[in-house]
Order: sequence, then C-alpha cells, then structure tokens
Amino acid sequence: MQSVQSPIIPVVGELIRRNPGTISLGQGVVHYGPPARATERIEAVLADPVNHRYQLVQGIQPLLEAIESKLAVDNAIALSGNQQIVVTAGGNMAFMNAVLTITDPGDEVILLTPYYFNHEMAITMASCRPVLVATDDEYQPEPDAIERAITPRTRAVVTVSPNNPTGAVYGEAVLRRINGLCRRHGIFHISDEAYEYFTYGDARHFSPGSIEGASDHTISLYSLSKAYGFASWRIGYMVIPDSMLMSVKKAQDTILICPPVVSQAAAVGALEEGRPYCLPFLQGLAEVRELVLHELAGVESFCRVPKTDGAFYFLIRVERDLEPMDLVRDLVERFGVAVIPGTTFGLDEGCYLRIAYGALERETVAEGMGRLVKGLTT
Repeated sequence: MQSVQSPIIPVVGELIRRNPGTISLGQGVVHYGPPARATERIEAVLADPVNHRYQLVQGIQPLLEAIESKLAVDNAIALSGNQQIVVTAGGNMAFMNAVLTITDPGDEVILLTPYYFNHEMAITMASCRPVLVATDDEYQPEPDAIERAITPRTRAVVTVSPNNPTGAVYGEAVLRRINGLCRRHGIFHISDEAYEYFTYGDARHFSPGSIEGASDHTISLYSLSKAYGFASWRIGYMVIPDSMLMSVKKAQDTILICPPVVSQAAAVGALEEGRPYCLPFLQGLAEVRELVLHELAGVESFCRVPKTDGAFYFLIRVERDLEPMDLVRDLVERFGVAVIPGTTFGLDEGCYLRIAYGALERETVAEGMGRLVKGLTT
C-alpha cells in the first residue's frame, strides 16, 4: 500500500478547507441531484422489512432489468446468453472487481496516459503493473503504440471515453481497432463509460460492447454518479462475460456483500426517467463549457488547451517551469481557486492542470475561471 499514490482529491480538499472562500474547479461531480422519481422510491423501500436484509450480490432484479433495457436503447448492447450484469457500489468498484478477476500478481494492464488515477491505484493494489501508453497531442489513443506495449503478461487494455481527466471522446473507428487488437491477443478490453452522456457538438459516444463478437473479451463499466447526480448513492454496474461472474461475485461478496438496497431502488427510478432527465443539464453544461473556453483563450500564449468534446474537464498545459502541485497550492492560497495537478494522472513531465466545470453553476464557474486566469497570468 505504501507504493500506491495518495488520492489527490482529499489533499486538495484540505487546502480548500484551510482557505475559506476558495472556488473548487477540482472534483469531478455535477451540480444537480437525482430525479424525483428516484427519491420517491425510498419510503416504500424502507417500509418493507425484507429490504433491511442482505440481498443478492449481483443486484436486485428490478434494477438488473432496468439496466438491461437501458443498455439496449442507449448503448446498442443486446445481452447475449454469455453475458451478465453486476450492480456495484459505483464505477470504481466495478473496475476493482474486474482487475481482481482477470489478473494474477505480476500481470500487466495497459492504461492510456493521462490516466484516471483510481485505475492506476487499483492495478497497483492488486500487485499488478500498470503499463503506460501515451495518447497523442489531442489526447486520442494510438492503437499501434498500444499493440507494441502488449506482452505475454498483459491482461487488459483500459479505455475511458468520454475521458477523465482530458474530456476527449474516442471515435468509433479507434475503439473498434483497440477492441479488435484485444481480441487478436486474447486479452480483455475494459471500457469505462461513466461519462457516456456528456458529449458536445458533433461528438458521439460509442460502446465497444456493441461490436459484434466482442462479448467474450469486453468488460463495460458504467455509473449513475455523473448523469443522474448520484455520486454519494454509490451505484454503478458492469457488463461482463459469463465466465467472470463467479470470480466477480467472490470479490464483491468479500468487500461489500451487496450494493446498498435503498440506493439500488432509487437507481431503478432514475433509469425509468432515463437520458431525457439529463439532457437539460447537459445543455447547461455545454454553455458553461463555452464560457470556460472563452476564459482560457486569454492564456493561450502560454497555455496549451486541447479543445476536447466530452465529460466536463479540460486538461491544460502551462508552458512554464513550475511544479504542478506548487502551482495548485499557490492558486488556492493566493487566488482562491482550486484545480488538480496533472501529476496525479501520470503526467510527470510538464505542468498540467485539470479543470472541472460540472459541479458549479454558471456564475460561480465564471468567477472561478476569472481567478484561475488571474493566477496563471500573475
């Protein structure tokens, strides 16, 4: 555990606590909460004594059925007889379940840099080795580089699209290539799709699990945390080959037993509302995104800002000889705005900062970006 990086969010959170009035452009959450239909289910759940007992490890049946319908409509994934859905306590647990199931100590899992830090942490905790493969200047994957990194110890390639921390949306063609090379090499494609609804302009989300013949080697991970304002409710789910089910159950039963039943019931209500509930909020986020881009235009002379089209992040490079965490600390203490250093995403060369704009209303984001630009230009 000493070799596992410390999660950066609590570290920056402590900085914010010590500097009241700081606006956080750090944590990746949305500013809105769950739909009313989700919370309305709670009273009925609490009234039934059965719901205060352990339930099935895999998830309650109404939620499994709701997820199956959602997958068919939103992801073009029609479950075959050799696939299973497992409800988890958030997307991070789904990833941990996958790693524990498909690896032995010393195995390798390929991550694209910049990576989502909890993925790297999970692989290290499992006594495996994260193999880092860089993306291009626009944060897009390079399949040839991925294939060159595959060894006899490789067990999976991980993609996150739309991406955290960059906001990049991977195109269907590149995801098909990555999925195909995983099939050829007999390894898994772990596709993290927590931000599936968060795309802008002409960008479109694509689920590799929908590819014909992909069901035996594709692990698809999802979360309600972002789209439905469900972060603290801890509900995610995974779509896995049937051959993995017993091992995933072993991991989940040991760590969790079953996801919180009250949260699962609320999730049924959220999925009944479906994507239409999220769309007005996404339209608002698109406006905030344009505001962020407008403010960042003021620092383009010394900041590189790839214009990515998904999630609610920008990962910028400040073209100055600064330690990222020193800059983050300075921005909080002197200018009252918090961002996340790129080092936590595997970027050890250069000064990168992740800006998250999903958690705040438009006016607060405008103030926060004003402080950030002032801090970067001072």
